[in-house]
Amino acid sequence: MPAFVYRITKYDPVDRDGHGCYIGREDATSDHGPVEAAYLDAVAAFAKDTGVERLEIREPGIFGLVHLGWEPAVDGYGLTGLFPPDLRGFHDGAEVSLPVGLELVRGMLRDAGAWCRLAVEDKFTVQVGWDQYVYVTSDRTCERAVAITRDLGLFPERLEASPYDTDFDGDGVQRPADEDFWARLHWSVAVHRAVLLEEGYLHNASRWHCLTEGNVDAVRAACTSRAAHRLA
Repeated sequence: MPAFVYRITKYDPVDRDGHGCYIGREDATSDHGPVEAAYLDAVAAFAKDTGVERLEIREPGIFGLVHLGWEPAVDGYGLTGLFPPDLRGFHDGAEVSLPVGLELVRGMLRDAGAWCRLAVEDKFTVQVGWDQYVYVTSDRTCERAVAITRDLGLFPERLEASPYDTDFDGDGVQRPADEDFWARLHWSVAVHRAVLLEEGYLHNASRWHCLTEGNVDAVRAACTSRAAHRLA
C-alpha cells in the first residue's frame, strides 16, 4: 500500500499548541481565490509526481437535510457542469480526469455539498477533511511536489496515516449485486408479484424501484454502478 502521507494546509505549524491544534488567525473557510488555487496546484503536483492522470471516485455522498459545513450549500452540490443534473456519473467507482478531480477538490474545499475520496488503487489518494485540511497519499516520496507546495505558501507535513483512512465496509452482512443476487430478485418477484428495491446511489441519496416480473432486467441495467441495494 502507499506509504507516503502528507497533510497539506494553509496553517503554519508554528501556530499550533502543544496538542497540535491550530491557534493562529487563518480562516477555516476557502478564500475562493489564490489560497484555494494553491491547494489545487499542490494536489496536481502530487498527482504528477505519482504519475496519475485519472482518478476513481470512492465513497461519494451529498449533504442531507442538515448541512454541516462552514459555508452555505449551493445548488447542484458544487457538481454543476461536472455531472448531469441527476448526478449520474458521480458514483462509487466512476473514473474522472485529473482536471475534473481537481474541481471536485475545489467543491469540497468550499463545503459545496458533495464529497468523495479520489484514488488510484494502491497508488494515490486525495481526501479533503474539515477546515481546509487536505490529505494526499502516494506510493512515492513526491519530493518535488513537497517543494512546490511550500513555494505555494502552504505547509505539507508528513504523517504516518490519514485520519480519514477507515474501513469502509461497515457493519453487517454485505454482498455484491452479482448474478446470484439478481436471480434471487427474480425469484422474489415471481413469488410475491412485486418487490420494492432501494438503490442507494450516493450517501444520503437513493431511488426506489417497484420490481415486477417484466422490469427486473431493465431496472438492473439502469442502476448505478456499485450502488447499495436494499429490499423493502
